[in-house]
Amino acid sequence: MNAEVRVVRSGRVEAVHQGSIAIVDADGNLLRAAGDVDRAFFARSSLKPFQAQVSQRFGAALEGETLALACASHAATPRHLEVVRRMLEEVGIDESVLATPLSWPSSPEGRDAAVRSGARLPQRIFHNCSGKHAGMLRGCVASDLPIETYVSPAHPLQVAVREEVEGLLRRDAGTPGVDGCGAPVYTVSTTELATMFAALATDPDRAEVRATMGANPVLIGGEGREDGLIGTAVGAAKYGAEACLGIAVASEGIGVALKVWDGSVRGVASLAAAALDELGLLTDGLRAGLEEPVLGGGRTVGWLEADVTWR
Repeated sequence: MNAEVRVVRSGRVEAVHQGSIAIVDADGNLLRAAGDVDRAFFARSSLKPFQAQVSQRFGAALEGETLALACASHAATPRHLEVVRRMLEEVGIDESVLATPLSWPSSPEGRDAAVRSGARLPQRIFHNCSGKHAGMLRGCVASDLPIETYVSPAHPLQVAVREEVEGLLRRDAGTPGVDGCGAPVYTVSTTELATMFAALATDPDRAEVRATMGANPVLIGGEGREDGLIGTAVGAAKYGAEACLGIAVASEGIGVALKVWDGSVRGVASLAAAALDELGLLTDGLRAGLEEPVLGGGRTVGWLEADVTWR
């Protein structure tokens, strides 16, 4: 039940990334697995579709681009920032209330645009989770809840996020960690993350979130990101920091999740391609989008190759 990604340069393996993959149906049954699918890790930004669902229940009134940004780990391009600012302005608040860390845009395009526009210091809105936070703040405003403490685990909105996670996993969520953006985050196994995304694939109440994510791949992460490419092809997908990914396969009514244990981003696309290939969903176009070459002297001298043994 092996799941690893080998970095092959000039015919030799020079690095290996160990991982795990789980495929789960709508009833929570484990259909296929590779690697250690019971080991716990923080869900990180793969939790965003479920946090956005809670914000909606609190009255955030997100739709289209604003809902996509609430589910996103955006690149702080001008388009991304325009949507986040609109999310805040529509409910009468500004970016000063964001609890995200001061940051520079994560993408070269975003950084260049920020500097051209006159930015000289990092800003909270540049953080790639500012859309999620803006959605939470909209929910707080609509429900007349305090905005100063909206990332506290004891805040009613965060209590509801915890209950959301517990309802999907059918267990106590345990003590939350602190995500990179400052919001509470919970541990899952690869199987449990796949279970959550199976719900995203099948629950009619989650159809709007799923469809919006699939229809807005560039807003979800940025141009060419694996979660946007996969989500458009099969339903919805969301990457999380330290190399985890959840996929909602709407046509099959299943959830897929994977984790690269050393946190290497470069292993994610290869494991995702292996999972989609196992399901018969890896088209030639998607395969090309997920392939990652190894470069030497400015040309391709190898590839990242997934080696997966299923059980």
